[in-house]
Amino acid sequence: MGKPVVYGADYSVYVRIVRLVLEEKGIDYELVPVDVFAADGIPGWYFEHHPFDRIPAFEHDGFRLFEASAIARYVDEAFDGPALQPAEARPRARMNQITGMLDAYAYRAMVWDVAVERLEKTPPDEARIGGGLRQAGTVLTALSSLKAPGPWLLGNELTLADLHAAPIIGYFVKVAEGRSLLAEFRDIQEWWTRIAARASFANSSP
Repeated sequence: MGKPVVYGADYSVYVRIVRLVLEEKGIDYELVPVDVFAADGIPGWYFEHHPFDRIPAFEHDGFRLFEASAIARYVDEAFDGPALQPAEARPRARMNQITGMLDAYAYRAMVWDVAVERLEKTPPDEARIGGGLRQAGTVLTALSSLKAPGPWLLGNELTLADLHAAPIIGYFVKVAEGRSLLAEFRDIQEWWTRIAARASFANSSP
């Protein structure tokens, strides 16, 4: 097999999700920088890889994909290494539920409405941050209720759910409000400490 290629920016949550999966599988890969916020715009050639000018995109031996969840599942199933998806239907459904919930309700609120707004806007929109924190509280409550006993979100085995959640929480805890709210959820705080200490998390750091 040839070396897979990831197109995107290292600061991106969704690029990092894909990189975490590759790291956990022990796969050597190439990261081709694509900055969707570049002043001169996205390079024209990139639209052949992603028609909606988003990141990441992925290529492996001529096979192209976009959408982080699809890429993550392909990598898990196409390459050797530890399995990152449960074999049984119910835990696999729970994994998919968690990743879907994070996409729909966590990413915008925790990353953009709280972390980016606080860190990069002058002055920040406090109403937007407040709304993001309320949504984040709902997300963390739901995540805590869905978490199985054990070190990882689905129990004893690390899965794609953990690797999907980690970059989102990683952005959220860049700000004091995020760290304070996370501390109210002991099980998720302990999970975060555990996932943030993994080599894959360090190796995929921007």
